[in-house]
Amino acid sequence: MNNFKLALLAVLIYTTSACVPARKFEEIAEKQEVCAKDLKALKTLKTELETENTELQSISDRLKEESKRLKSDTTLLGKSLRMKEKQYDKINVLNERIQEQLEMLQKGNAIEKQQLMANLEKRKMELLKLEDDLNALELDLNAKKIDLENMSSELQKREERVNELEQIIANKDAIVKALKDKVANALLGFRDKGLSVEEKDGKVYVSMDAKLLFASGSTKVDAQGIKALKELAKVLETQEDLEILVEGHTDSDKMKSSSHPVDNWELSVLRATSVVKIMLNNSKMDPVTISAAGRGEFIPIDLENKAKNRRIEVVLIPKLDELFEIISN
Repeated sequence: MNNFKLALLAVLIYTTSACVPARKFEEIAEKQEVCAKDLKALKTLKTELETENTELQSISDRLKEESKRLKSDTTLLGKSLRMKEKQYDKINVLNERIQEQLEMLQKGNAIEKQQLMANLEKRKMELLKLEDDLNALELDLNAKKIDLENMSSELQKREERVNELEQIIANKDAIVKALKDKVANALLGFRDKGLSVEEKDGKVYVSMDAKLLFASGSTKVDAQGIKALKELAKVLETQEDLEILVEGHTDSDKMKSSSHPVDNWELSVLRATSVVKIMLNNSKMDPVTISAAGRGEFIPIDLENKAKNRRIEVVLIPKLDELFEIISN
């Protein structure tokens, strides 16, 4: 636009120069020169202004970007601020609740403290009672300890007595077994004739069938029976500390006799007495150690075979004086 104006000015000057005086022309030329300088200065100013405008535009763009970024940051800061405000509100509410709970806890602690003090006092009383009980228990324990020591001493004595008793019993058992073997060997020839020897309950039983000794219903011992009783008496006369019981046994059949013996009781007693007399008359046995008894039919050994119930039993009983003496002490 400025170049076009300058060209138009030159044309005007050229067309009018012919009719314009020289002085006027010079003035115009000077003005042209001034205009040219002004134009040059204007061009320079334009260039500077364009450069400055470019720089300003760049600065404006940067400022716009900065403004945009600041707006974005401001938005984020606003959101963050609002979030912080919400969190702050929540914290305030939470703080108020904590304060309320703390106040309640303090009140509760006062009540709980009272309860704890009451419980502590109760526990203290219980502890004192337990201490008294413990002292009483200790006294009782000491007394029981003394009793236990006494009992232990007594137990030891009793154990010694038991051992002594066991030894005596073992010796008696050995004596009884030896006696049983000795009697059995002495009467070995009569084993198949209704005689048996057995050990039972610490005693030796010599059982002889009635047919070995007596005729039916008789109280007189026959020759074979006398022989067996003599053999038995010879063994027993050498035995010491021995009690001998001769028992007469019958069956359950009723006797039909008007003379003696009139019943099974009498028959069993008379038969036992006959056996005792034969044994005493044919040995050096002490009459004090032997006795006779009648059992009648009341101690049967076989309910079906009545013949087995008709018997004489010589019971050899070891004296337990030594044993009884220990027990009584």
